[in-house]
Amino acid sequence: MPERSLTVPEPLSSGARWRLLWVLLATMFMSLVSVSIVNVVLPSIESTLGASEADMQWVLAGYALTFGVVLVAAGRAGDVLGRGVVFVAGVVIFTLSSILAGLAPDPTSLNVARFIMGFGSGLLNPQVMGMIQQHFKGHERGRAYGLLGTVIGVSVAIGPVLGGFLIGGLGPDAGWRWTFLINVPVGIIAVVLALLWLPRPLLVRGTGKLDLDPVGGVLLAVGLLAFLLPFVQGRENPVLWSLLAVGLGILAYWVYWEKKYKARGRSPMVELALFKISSFTNGSLIAGLYFMGVSSVWVLVAIYVQSALGFSALQAGLICLPAALISAVSSQLAGNYVMSVGRKMIVFGAGCALFGLLATIMVVELQARDLLNIWWMMLSLAFIGIAQGFIISPNQTLTLMEVPVENSGSAGGLMQTSQRIGTAVGLAMITAIFYGVNHLSGWTNAMSFSFIAIALLVLITMFVAIIDQRKGHRDLVSIS
Repeated sequence: MPERSLTVPEPLSSGARWRLLWVLLATMFMSLVSVSIVNVVLPSIESTLGASEADMQWVLAGYALTFGVVLVAAGRAGDVLGRGVVFVAGVVIFTLSSILAGLAPDPTSLNVARFIMGFGSGLLNPQVMGMIQQHFKGHERGRAYGLLGTVIGVSVAIGPVLGGFLIGGLGPDAGWRWTFLINVPVGIIAVVLALLWLPRPLLVRGTGKLDLDPVGGVLLAVGLLAFLLPFVQGRENPVLWSLLAVGLGILAYWVYWEKKYKARGRSPMVELALFKISSFTNGSLIAGLYFMGVSSVWVLVAIYVQSALGFSALQAGLICLPAALISAVSSQLAGNYVMSVGRKMIVFGAGCALFGLLATIMVVELQARDLLNIWWMMLSLAFIGIAQGFIISPNQTLTLMEVPVENSGSAGGLMQTSQRIGTAVGLAMITAIFYGVNHLSGWTNAMSFSFIAIALLVLITMFVAIIDQRKGHRDLVSIS
């Protein structure tokens, strides 16, 4: 087979790199706010559209499923076709589907729009990681990922609060619609600036046969869908758990296919040799384990303070606000030092998370005995916010550090897929514990036992980080 010769974009100047980063961060902010803002407006959607409980579940699940399923394929497409063209396509799809969601006349239309939004977000996200990996080196890469962590923290913080203000100011119907429509101006500006500032060519052209490994892409997508669906919807439809074995079987066959595809001299969708890079394998495992635990924290807090204590949606958002803002600050700080500190930063972050989880259990227990005001939870959750900043963005930097640039899109997609799998599995597992214990012995015990389960997952995360640290990934200064 003839080798495909690619037209690679010219290296960017320092100013051009940072202009590009702001475009990437704006789109990430848009896509992440769309996740956190929806949680607080679901009751308004239910009442104004006459949506059923199943409809509401799919408003969340549809986005999560399509987003998680296309990540790796989108990363591979960016590596082969050019990250710029896939990024712009993702932003356009996300923006147009936001309009469809905001104008949806019925629950079915809204859920179709949410599926498409997830697809657009899945397209653009790996390109952000890939372009940071491609255009930033050494300490600058750490700073770039630190800014990305800041955006993640601010978007998580502002989403529930913004949703509460929109519902309060515009009313239930117009309020939930504008939670989607606010994406439109951001998306338009992002597309315009991307077309001006993204490195040329947007579409990478080459000679020889274009090899996107479509069979591998379909196998991975179907396998992930079958694997994730039970964790997302299995509580409502237990029959779906039978798909778990099917998904695992398809994923096993996908690995076999990728090996055979490479042996025939073709370019597989995922270069499985990436998993021989211990920093990548351990970092992906850390991401999956951490998201398996801590992603449930914010869901459980929102349920607890609203259902058990009678808080409003806005109050539920405010109690988590300091943690999210602190995570933005700690992300920026971590980005400045990650290349010199290494995995020790992850270990420290996990320690902060453990302290915050145990402190939150204490607040809940003392509040139940009328010995402490529940608003002290703002302080205990702040330690988890510190952990977010010292784990998520630094782990991205360290995980992709030794990945070849030509594989950075698919590698970023794989790491984000581990996060999505961890989130889905963790939410299913932790909420099952939460509701099960609540049914038996009440809200207080439900929170305490659930947070203990999360703490055990964080402890395992810390253990993996310590192992990776001892394997020699401490001296990062010389790697660029």
